[in-house]
Amino acid sequence: MNTKIKDIESEIQALRIKDILDSHDIPHIIKSFHDSAYDGLFQNQYGWGVLEADEKSKEEILELLKDISPEN
Repeated sequence: MNTKIKDIESEIQALRIKDILDSHDIPHIIKSFHDSAYDGLFQNQYGWGVLEADEKSKEEILELLKDISPEN
């Protein structure tokens, strides 16, 4: 079951995260909060989106992403 690993601040960050995790063959889901019906209202409130993956991969993912997300 997937769990939230981290918040994503922008589409650029989402693309960087995707490239890193794909290159390490780590299954993940990147969910954008954008909804065209509400013209991006939820992105303004909640941020760009979220990274989800299996809980057992969380530490490995955060280690791989520490260079682009030093706060985690």
